[in-house]
Amino acid sequence: MTKIINSVDQNFENDFNNLLTMNRSSDSDVTQTVAAIIDDIRKNGDEALLKYTHQFDKNSLDIKNILLGEDEIERQSRDVPSDLCDALKVSMDRVRTYHEKQLPNDLVYEDNLNSKLGYVWRPVESVGIYVPGGTAIYPSTVIMNTLGKINPLVLYAAKICGIKKIYCIGGAQAVAALAYGTKTIKSVNKIVGPGNIYVAEAKRQVSGFIGIDMFAGPSEVVIIADEKNDPKIVAADLIAQAEHDQSAQSILLTTDQKLGDAVNKEVENQIDSLPRKDIAASSWKNNGKIIITQNLEEAVLLSNKLAPEHLELLVDNPEDILKRIKNAGAVFMGRNTPEALGDYLAGPSHVLPTSRSAKFSSGLSVFDFLKKISLVEFSKEGIEQVGDSAIKIADNEGLDGHSRSIEYRLTKK
Repeated sequence: MTKIINSVDQNFENDFNNLLTMNRSSDSDVTQTVAAIIDDIRKNGDEALLKYTHQFDKNSLDIKNILLGEDEIERQSRDVPSDLCDALKVSMDRVRTYHEKQLPNDLVYEDNLNSKLGYVWRPVESVGIYVPGGTAIYPSTVIMNTLGKINPLVLYAAKICGIKKIYCIGGAQAVAALAYGTKTIKSVNKIVGPGNIYVAEAKRQVSGFIGIDMFAGPSEVVIIADEKNDPKIVAADLIAQAEHDQSAQSILLTTDQKLGDAVNKEVENQIDSLPRKDIAASSWKNNGKIIITQNLEEAVLLSNKLAPEHLELLVDNPEDILKRIKNAGAVFMGRNTPEALGDYLAGPSHVLPTSRSAKFSSGLSVFDFLKKISLVEFSKEGIEQVGDSAIKIADNEGLDGHSRSIEYRLTKK
């Protein structure tokens, strides 16, 4: 696969469309497998949950130690070094401060008919937070969203976020158990948090019965960079995304051919020294791309089509570029703002829309844990003023019951 392409190349449009439509999932069809797991959990509860946990996670977990309570969380999290404890506290404080500013207000107003309209916000009563394990541990996901032997750092993150119960399960079976409940696991109203392709498919299949945050796919970053950047830094930012997993995607859009060539070489050099070099190398080889654009305006146009989960603007005056950005999960402004800061402690949640879904959705926020309830209270004057109009619409639709429920109030003596 050609690593560097130029927007003036004869085949560029075809190459770019292939980039937009490529399937980065590691398994082409997991629908039936996940459906069978969900059905088994619904029918057989804890028995099926343990079966799949033993089969997929290769552990000897039994029903008595699926749940970690507050005391056990406290005990196991004591092994976390103090410097890591301090780092997670910094992360939590920054994330809390950012999201507290999102808290909405209720609204009630009176219209010209002396009727009251508005809305009130109420919390979702119960939410299951999925924290992935797999090839890396993610204590940051506990913070950003608010499992066998759980890493103490994950437990400490849960502790400082006020989480009092942790279920030591994962995969599609965990999603099914949280959705439908078992004897041991109480069902929830919503599930949030990223996971592998089986977790994502399970969330898709239970969506509607309960709520979910989003259909999360492989992670991605797009970097828009001008000629003033250090190739070493740009390459490091690309690699930071590539080392997540083999399906991750890192794309550089630059106006400078020399920078593109230098970054390409630098990526190869830096990957070789990574502990997760095999994962990063596979991601970069199969999904990475460097695109040379004629100008920054064209780079913005291509970025909006890519609608990336993460977008870095390594340019002078990134605020000017931001004005033209239409689609992105999160934007990292300027040369001192690597996306890696967003993964840990910048403030916004790192649970973001992937697979071009930033065209129509947003990252996880306070609003994912709230419901807006509409309020309507008509005065006698109000229903008398607009009731006839509503009746005409109901009659036109052939819904006589609707019409009568209004009419009888208007004719009541």
